Amino acid sequence: MVDNIRNVAIIAHVDHGKTTLVDGLLKQSHTFRENQAEMSQTLIMDSMDQEHERGITITAKQTSVDYNGYKINIIDTPGHADFSGEVERTLNMADGVLLIVDAQEGPMPQTKFVLQKALSLKLRPVVIINKIDKPAARIEEVKDEIADLFLELASDESQLNYPIYYAIARDGKAGKTTDLDNDLHVIFDSIINDIPAPKIDEDASKGAQLLVAALAADNYLGKYAIGKIFRGKLKKGENVKVMHTNVETGELETSNAKVENIFTYKGLGREEVPEATAGDIVAVSGIARANIGDTIATGEVPEALPTIELEPPTLSIYIGPNTSPLKGQEGEFTTSRQIAERLERELETNIALKIVPDGLGYKVSGRGELHLSVLIETMRREGYELETGRPEVVYKEIDGRKCEPVEELTIEVEPEFVGAVSQELGVRRAELVSQELTSSGSTRFTYHITTAALIGLRNNLLTATKGTAIMSSLPAGYRQVEGKYKPERNGALISFEAGTSTSYALDAAQARGILFIPPGVPVYQGMIVGLSNKKDDLDINVCREKQLTNMRTHASDGAIQLTPYTQYSLEQCIDFLLDDELLEVTPKSLRLRKRQLDPVKRKREARA
Repeated sequence: MVDNIRNVAIIAHVDHGKTTLVDGLLKQSHTFRENQAEMSQTLIMDSMDQEHERGITITAKQTSVDYNGYKINIIDTPGHADFSGEVERTLNMADGVLLIVDAQEGPMPQTKFVLQKALSLKLRPVVIINKIDKPAARIEEVKDEIADLFLELASDESQLNYPIYYAIARDGKAGKTTDLDNDLHVIFDSIINDIPAPKIDEDASKGAQLLVAALAADNYLGKYAIGKIFRGKLKKGENVKVMHTNVETGELETSNAKVENIFTYKGLGREEVPEATAGDIVAVSGIARANIGDTIATGEVPEALPTIELEPPTLSIYIGPNTSPLKGQEGEFTTSRQIAERLERELETNIALKIVPDGLGYKVSGRGELHLSVLIETMRREGYELETGRPEVVYKEIDGRKCEPVEELTIEVEPEFVGAVSQELGVRRAELVSQELTSSGSTRFTYHITTAALIGLRNNLLTATKGTAIMSSLPAGYRQVEGKYKPERNGALISFEAGTSTSYALDAAQARGILFIPPGVPVYQGMIVGLSNKKDDLDINVCREKQLTNMRTHASDGAIQLTPYTQYSLEQCIDFLLDDELLEVTPKSLRLRKRQLDPVKRKREARA
């Protein structure tokens, strides 16, 4: 019965408690036995290693719980704007949303972004003010800020009437007032009473319709097409049409397939069923050619559903095979063909990406630095060896004018760092929209800044504010290009000799700048080994050994005192790059290098 199904997505800004609330809903619905390991786990839905390490949700995930005779399909969505493609495609499966807002921070940039997407799809919102036990919680102010946000984003008056609940998701408590119950039953009741039953086409005689919103795969049954059934029934063994809209021509293409298995969600797993009805979210195997946005349909005259509309990419990065002198020594997959196959597989599920050939490699376009760096880190962990360039902005032509993406940037810092933030954003020609004091005593800035000027900003701000800055951004449209932003950075310390770095040589080199390598690592000509104290690049020898005489022996090396070297993360390495530099990425190492390794040719090219 469609009336007993509820499809709800959980949306929020990063770290406002989405996944923690899903943990509580799973545990309190008795989805797991009391002795199952999941009952003592947290962040149950975050399955990727990077999700646990970064503390964010990267891919949307589906689960299902049973409560008082109702089947509740829950979609846990990412909170970061870089993964908004995940949000956009999965919201198509929902009929309502739980909007989680931190009781101290209030609505943040991603709160605005995800709510805007939900309201544009006419989804019914339920607001949950979470973490009300925080010492600096400001519940009444946050309620007013939420009301202002709805006034700004609502497309019709009915969207301004939304229920508000209060919660401490970590403790599994919620209530209609700040005097909380000892469980989450009010949230379950709200999902049943405030979220409508799925909207479906009741004319089942026209055949079934399923809109593919996600893909999965395993070694047993291969590819799964995941989505919501909008009309009719889908049966095991049934012949279906896969309807795909060609992006380039706009024409509808149709292919034949057969449903081999149908699975519905239960807890963290799936269970096979002989058939599934309209309104439910299912996973179907046997549809090898299905892609996200396709319609799986039956009937004498199959009909396609509207495809999923996505925001265009804003940043691109070069990804190609490693061409350094150390290539092929640390990775399992090193060729251009292997990298191309991996990127093609990524396109099947990561629909916000675009990939085009570029020389030996590929230009990969996505939503932001984090979106692209997560892909590169994933490939690195899978054994791929590759090289990447500096991220570039994806321009767009509007009314015959070249335009670049602009983002709304929010930064929250302690008062003593206000000057440092203002100076850094001034250099990047950001426009200050507002500046206000928060209830906790920190200062919150809102800027409009081009995506090009945003590259590398996070690392600079974290350094300038001793790691205390809280920064987030969301797309804010396009504006005409007024000149290319050129990043300012000191020159690089570049090795002009191949070999192994020595303490003796590094001791002399550390007076010239900040070193990126310790003693005893292999280096090659053209490899960047540090950041110079001066604006120009400097070629140095980091492999030189002490000349031994009767007066100078190996034992005297004990007097060398090296400053600890600076080790950059993947994101920091990408931010460091200039146009004439590359990053060598292997499963074991990150090496910065110049595109042109030969110092003579490099200087000749610089003069040309």
